[in-house]
Amino acid sequence: MKLIEGMSILVTGGGSGIGESCAEYFVNHGAKVTICGRRKEKIFAVSEKLGALCKPVVADVTDSSDRQKLLDACITHGGKLNALVNNAANMYRSSIEGYSEEILKDAFNTNVISSMMLSSIAVPHLEKTDGAIVFIGSTHTRRAFPGASPYATTKAALEGLTKVMAAELGPKNIRVNCVLPGAVITELNLRAGVIKESEVEERYASVAKLHALGRVGTGTEVAESISHLITSEWVTGVAMEVDGGIGLGVSNF
Repeated sequence: MKLIEGMSILVTGGGSGIGESCAEYFVNHGAKVTICGRRKEKIFAVSEKLGALCKPVVADVTDSSDRQKLLDACITHGGKLNALVNNAANMYRSSIEGYSEEILKDAFNTNVISSMMLSSIAVPHLEKTDGAIVFIGSTHTRRAFPGASPYATTKAALEGLTKVMAAELGPKNIRVNCVLPGAVITELNLRAGVIKESEVEERYASVAKLHALGRVGTGTEVAESISHLITSEWVTGVAMEVDGGIGLGVSNF
């Protein structure tokens, strides 16, 4: 098993939520981490908190020139690339009758296509380090939540991508995996308008009951699992459920 210490890791969407937790976990274990986001104040606040090992880059992963700028900054900061964590995402909710082609295209562009394209240009660097790619999926692919089809569909696409990419990049000694988090307290639901700030505590208390362990998770717990996938040298093509048992579909009746 490899060590996180001394690695150079790129985390997209590193200004909050799971991305921020990953950046903090990796820095605390001695990695040089490059994070990106569209909101300058967010990623610079994270970088200031974590110190010199964390490099912030203002970038939109849906923009090709920004993706290259981000990768170049990571190589400059870390001297190499050991792992890419494709975390940046948007959540859209819609009834089936309310589908908007514009919103669906944006969801796939942000959640799927940008990750595919960034992974593509990262391959030559990851090949040099026998590196790893990790996608962030969701237990929305294990349990159906009405109204979440735009988001769930993009996450299902990432699971399929993980397997094909793992098979194709295996001969290059690049491992590709995906984590499927359960409910984690992040601002993603707030940004999507799923809940209001005043409803956060009540909402997560309700969702906690769906988990076999009876609580929602933390970003750090997801980061620990991502770290495992980065450092485990004989694990590839896996969709790892890190969900407190929500995917079990436990019903008490």
